[in-house]
Amino acid sequence: MAELRFEGGTLLLRGVARDDARVPPCFRWDARADAHRAEAIDYAAAILAFRAAGLEVDDRARAYATLEAGARIHREPRPYQSEALLALKKARGRGVVVLPTGAGKSHLAVMAIDAYRRATLVVAPTLDLVRQWYDLLRQHFDVPVGVVGGGDFQVEPLTVTTYDSAHLHMEHLGARFGMVIFDECHHLPGESFSMAARFCLAPYRLGLTATPERQDGREVELGRLIGPIVYRRDIVEMSGRYLADYEVERVEVELSPEERAEYQAERGIYLDFVRAQGISMKSPSGWQDFIQRSSVSREGRRAMKAYRRQRELAFCAPAKLDYVEHLLREHKDDRCLLFTQDNRTAYTIARRFLVPVITHQTKVTERSEILEALAEGRVRAIATSKVLNEGVDVPDANVAIIVSGSGSVREHVQRLGRVLRKKGDKRAILYEIVTAGTSETYTSERRRDHSAYR
Repeated sequence: MAELRFEGGTLLLRGVARDDARVPPCFRWDARADAHRAEAIDYAAAILAFRAAGLEVDDRARAYATLEAGARIHREPRPYQSEALLALKKARGRGVVVLPTGAGKSHLAVMAIDAYRRATLVVAPTLDLVRQWYDLLRQHFDVPVGVVGGGDFQVEPLTVTTYDSAHLHMEHLGARFGMVIFDECHHLPGESFSMAARFCLAPYRLGLTATPERQDGREVELGRLIGPIVYRRDIVEMSGRYLADYEVERVEVELSPEERAEYQAERGIYLDFVRAQGISMKSPSGWQDFIQRSSVSREGRRAMKAYRRQRELAFCAPAKLDYVEHLLREHKDDRCLLFTQDNRTAYTIARRFLVPVITHQTKVTERSEILEALAEGRVRAIATSKVLNEGVDVPDANVAIIVSGSGSVREHVQRLGRVLRKKGDKRAILYEIVTAGTSETYTSERRRDHSAYR
């Protein structure tokens, strides 16, 4: 009888002739192993193909357990959560669900784990999210919950890990889970993280995200790595009943004549260098090309200095900070999140307005203390760069102020989502402050290309 085993993130099929027509096309002959080999991700398709071809196989690849008891806490699902789970089942347990921040994607994941009752690995992008998932799973399931990452390495039938750790360890762990859940799954496509999906044989796969689209277009790979988009609801469909009502206000501020002159001069130096070098900043390698070429000459180093200065003038214009002061006064009784594109601007805001700041440099314990202070009303505003863009639960925040940001639609929708968590009759508002007549104007137009802003 043929034998199927899991080996280093792959499937090894032995005991079948090289030219046997019953072997599924996902397998390739590996002369070194004298066996057929396929990626672990093809496990479910291979098992179905074996059955259809009448090929008997001793399946020694899967090493995952079943969850006998299921969930111990059952919350009544919202209609769209039930619809999403049904859509996942119709897709044979493989697919991506797109729901806005605050709509309860994690509760849907608990429902899916309870429905399939297979050992499950949850993959999240940050340690903050790993902690949230760990607490959620411990609350809902009466089984040990493991953690892989951040100094921990404990594997249990329910385990939470980061994308980085999944990439590092999946070739050894990929047979131990029958279901894998990729939180914020837009992170998955790419050379490194996608290996976590390819090296795992889990037949059931769920991707969760509010915005699957990526600037590099690689979201198309999610179909292969997880499954198709099986269910999608957008912010505009859900505000009011399931998410907080909200409004969006775009504010333009002007540079002073002196600042405008300096901005144009510095931007001119930067653009002249880029053109002279034949660099296209719209190409995927444009930024990397600029970094490399600007480092090898005096003109290049001056161009980089000019780039940073014109960016600083647009991102942190004095008029912007004056308007932030006005907004903080106007919303003195609200809970505000101030988002910036870079740490330097976040720290500038923190110093000027004496508010706490959270960046990637902020320790996990300090982050928790700051968010707790916001929830309790001991602080009314937090400055942050990109750390709070996704995943972190801040239901008390109702005002988002975009001081600066990238042109990413996903980032902009995520920042809006941070203040949309439903709580009582809360009404949320997002302010986007843009420096007129700078590259920020174009950036703002790009990132607002979403139904939530129309």
